[in-house]
Amino acid sequence: MKTTFKLIIVFLLASFVFQSCQDQDDVAAPVSLEVNDFIWKGLNLYYLWQADVPNLSDNKFANQTELNTFLNGYSKPENLFESLLYKPESLYPATEAVDRFSWIVDDYLELEGQLQGTTNNNGVEFGLSRKSTGSSEIFGWVRYIIPGSDASTKSIKRGDIFYGVNGTQLTINNYQALLFGSNNDYTLNMADINGGAFTPNGKSVALTKTVLDENPILINKVIVSGSHKIGYLMYNGFYSNYDSQLNDAFGTLKSQGITDLVLDLRYNGGGSIQTATRLASMITGGFTGKVFAKEQWNAKIESYFNANDPESLKNLFVDKMGTTPINSLNMTKIYILTSAATASASELVINGLKPYINVVQIGDVTVGKNVGSVTLYDSPTFGKENRNPNHRYAMQPLVLKIVNSVGYGDYQSGLVPTFQLKETLSTLDVLGSTSEPLLNLAVGKITGTAKTKQTVPGVQFDYFKDSKSTNGIQNQMYLDKAPEGLLKALE
Repeated sequence: MKTTFKLIIVFLLASFVFQSCQDQDDVAAPVSLEVNDFIWKGLNLYYLWQADVPNLSDNKFANQTELNTFLNGYSKPENLFESLLYKPESLYPATEAVDRFSWIVDDYLELEGQLQGTTNNNGVEFGLSRKSTGSSEIFGWVRYIIPGSDASTKSIKRGDIFYGVNGTQLTINNYQALLFGSNNDYTLNMADINGGAFTPNGKSVALTKTVLDENPILINKVIVSGSHKIGYLMYNGFYSNYDSQLNDAFGTLKSQGITDLVLDLRYNGGGSIQTATRLASMITGGFTGKVFAKEQWNAKIESYFNANDPESLKNLFVDKMGTTPINSLNMTKIYILTSAATASASELVINGLKPYINVVQIGDVTVGKNVGSVTLYDSPTFGKENRNPNHRYAMQPLVLKIVNSVGYGDYQSGLVPTFQLKETLSTLDVLGSTSEPLLNLAVGKITGTAKTKQTVPGVQFDYFKDSKSTNGIQNQMYLDKAPEGLLKALE
């Protein structure tokens, strides 16, 4: 039976990828086009908006020769990739762009590291904002310092402001090269702000990038306030190689008998869907086997799974990670802190929990990334096995939209907080301190001591970019691998 099922899948997949070449003349793509060939065929099969891109149509090319002619028109794989995206952010204004998050790399080793929190990094995690509305000049502000990094040994901390690199003012045109270029060493030029005016203060901080693994669990503590024992977890990335540590952190909170939980995702740009599912299961604990989230793929993949294996597209609450029991807190209410940088898997947790428990969101409107990706390699199955040894290109295209158990997933404009409270430059208090405004509001809501209306003084600033969203990670929500039927069948 299994053999028959596999043969059916093989046939269907072959039809998907090569339907455009049904009159195939058995001409393979030459070596010079093998990267481009991989890009087209991977997107033709998996891309979420494949049906909306004319050059990805199954009927666009009669055979491989015609496809080769098309591919030969692009000298750089990156240019071909971008041309095959549906209304990419790079070519369309923000109000019209659809695909804001698909990307391609020329070294899958770097990509794999980034998706697990490994980056070439000096340890300064920061936000970027325009100096004023419409200004091309921008400034940076330190969100936190990664422990064990070069920055952790330097005189720089949360709330510090920088305006330049190596004496050059940061602008929307040069920040990529200055902060994220090949320069492993640079000096940040610092500034003070008074009444909205930025003044260089003559201070500078020399920093060096190293290969850095960031543990996403930055803070895990218990705050006692009256009869409440409030667990506070600041979690900065859904990196699956830290799932055991995440489970241990919940075990610590559980052992201390917490009555309430505050989950701080304000600087969490996302990551693994599996990790998000496990985190939600740690928070709740009473919904094992029920649907946390459902995946919606392009029409041809969706039709196959709906007919043959619809359960593969469901992400269920779990009580184990492999054979390890999950430390669940059985919360019926949770307080989640967000910002304009909170994205993808973080938003998935919020949206996926809402049908089951009371989710109180505090902070700012989130990014609005309700779509996910998967890593595609140049191999017969688009998986890791038998990768083409001639290059290291890989793609991270959007392949799915994700919805919760009641079918809601239309939050592309962001998730609006229950209580809106933006961070300000003058109120960037110590993270984890009960005087820090967002955490203070959460504790106040838990204990019933919060003011009806929060007014936090300080200079407001509009979020532009941050160190994670511009450092290759790109607000990702990704599958650790494609659904079993698609890749395993071709092994």
